Amino acid sequence: MAKILTKAEEQIMQVIWKLDKAFLREIIDALPNPKPHNNTVATILKILTEKEFIGIEVFGRTHQYYPLISKDAYSKSTMKNLVKGYFEGSFSSAVSFMVKENNLSVEELEMLLKQLKKK
Repeated sequence: MAKILTKAEEQIMQVIWKLDKAFLREIIDALPNPKPHNNTVATILKILTEKEFIGIEVFGRTHQYYPLISKDAYSKSTMKNLVKGYFEGSFSSAVSFMVKENNLSVEELEMLLKQLKKK
């Protein structure tokens, strides 16, 4: 999956992943204030459908939206693209960068290594 979400699309996807299935009104209600206009959200939902991130179930004149791609699958793809684009594909360079920038402490790194060794 090489498709990337815009910030607005990702915000809507986060809501859909959280709710699992949702109608337009439920999606808007779950968004933070200030709430976007109904038409704005409807347009983003149309784009997400075209990008094949969500599916639609029709109930008369209303539509219920559900994810076609899991949050985990999207996160994995996004992380791979980030590492490929900024760290020449090296996950160790990415982790090293995070440690240097204090985004990841040595203690957290050691804990991660222990968890990985268990798997």
